[in-house]
Order: sequence, then structure tokens, then C-alpha cells
Amino acid sequence: MISKLTRRTLGAAMIGAALMAGTATAATPDPENTLVMELKCGKVTIALRPDLAPKHVEQIKALTAKGFYDGIIFHRVIDGFMAQTGDPTGTGMGGSDLADVKAEFTEEPFVRGTVGAARSSDPDSANSQFFIMFAEGSFLNGQYTVWGNVTEGMDCIDQINKGEPPTDPDKIISLKILKDVK
Repeated sequence: MISKLTRRTLGAAMIGAALMAGTATAATPDPENTLVMELKCGKVTIALRPDLAPKHVEQIKALTAKGFYDGIIFHRVIDGFMAQTGDPTGTGMGGSDLADVKAEFTEEPFVRGTVGAARSSDPDSANSQFFIMFAEGSFLNGQYTVWGNVTEGMDCIDQINKGEPPTDPDKIISLKILKDVK
């Protein structure tokens, strides 16, 4: 017998794989809850998940609207695991001037393309930093907040320079809410 969590993890992984392989079509993106990230290799589209993490999504949207993420580097990129960004100091120790966000943990699994809130050892310390999964990371399930999923552009995420920190870090050229993209 397969547990409820295992069924959910397998289902999310299959849907994500189908979308990334182009064998399924995503619903029309919600312009209020879709981010468009411009990287050196192209665009990455992220569907926000206010159904899972409304406070985190609100914070990310507020920072994005202010242009906070434009020019910020990917400061921690571990091959086969994840790419982390969102620190204006580039050290992994910085954040925004907004208050930290209380954890919004769910049963949503961390699979390839999942976007999660980075934090310190304090579960309620998420601020501006986030990470995008290169692969499944079930050990994060229920311990980090999922606030989005990459729906297009994982090929660009895969090309981000690796390292902790990378020798020549890639940066977010721009991050915008779809409704604001001209």
C-alpha cells in the first residue's frame, strides 16, 4: 500500500516532469501570481502558490514589485540539489528590510522545480532568500516553506554556475510579476 504522502509526491513529480518535458500543458498563468525571472540564458517562469504560503507569496511579490531581486547573485548553488539567491549582500547572511515571515509548512513535496523559502535554523526566519530545486529533496518536506514552482525555464536554472559561492556567480537580471511585464 502506498501512503498518502507517497502518492502525492509521485503525482506532483509526474505532473512536473510532464510539464517540463512538454507533454502536458499548464493552465493559463495567473498574471497576479506568476513571476518572470530573466537570467543570462533566458526566461524562467515561476507559478506562485498563495494556496500553500500566502504570507511568503505576499513578501516575494512586495520585494519583486520594488525591484529588490534585480542584479542579485545566486550565492549558493549545489549541483544535484538547489540554487539559492535573494541575499543582497551575496553572502547568504543578508535579507531585506521587511520583517521575517512565519513558517508556512505543508505536505507539498520538494521536487525538481520547487521554489522554497531559505531560512536560518529558526523556522520563522524566512525573509528574502529562496532556492530552486534541481532534483527531488524529500528531506526538506515539512521543514521548509514551498511558495512556488518553476513552470518554464528549468533548462536555464540547470545552467546556473555551481559553487558555495560560485567563482563566477550568475545573477538575476530582472524579476517581475507577470502583470507588470510589458
